[in-house]
Amino acid sequence: MHIHDIDCQTAAGDPFNLLALRGQVLLVVNVASRCGYTPQLKELESLYRRYRDRGFTVLGFPCNQFARQSPESAGAFCTFGEQEFGVTFPLLEKVKVNGSGAHPLFIELRRQAPGLLGTKMIKWNFTKFLVGREGQVLRRFGPRDGAREMRVALEAALDAPFSA
Repeated sequence: MHIHDIDCQTAAGDPFNLLALRGQVLLVVNVASRCGYTPQLKELESLYRRYRDRGFTVLGFPCNQFARQSPESAGAFCTFGEQEFGVTFPLLEKVKVNGSGAHPLFIELRRQAPGLLGTKMIKWNFTKFLVGREGQVLRRFGPRDGAREMRVALEAALDAPFSA
């Protein structure tokens, strides 16, 4: 399965075309509003603003699977992200990232980039997947990894050629 071919929806339930992002470097993140890592939304927004003109997009997917730390609707999460952290990057549908109801995008991300010791499960909110311009997962970052830890890999991905 190719990441750009997976169906996604906006927070409002409208189709979101991942194929339109082919050629962009993506950072796909399962986000939550009541997590100790929630302030990372500000860091993610800073990365987005710094690199978006170079073909970078952050995609945030609210997820309530970890200690029920994102109980609100996807739309309410969007409002929260905008008001509390100035988020302008796309915040999409609320998803499950593990288990039988896991969103196909996260199934593919986990398949391409297993975690520590080869585990496929996502352990917590704010797990991040860096996706190259061709749609391949380049690296998986843990919840504690912030902008500083991601910057070198992100810049390398942005500098990599794209074979349209």
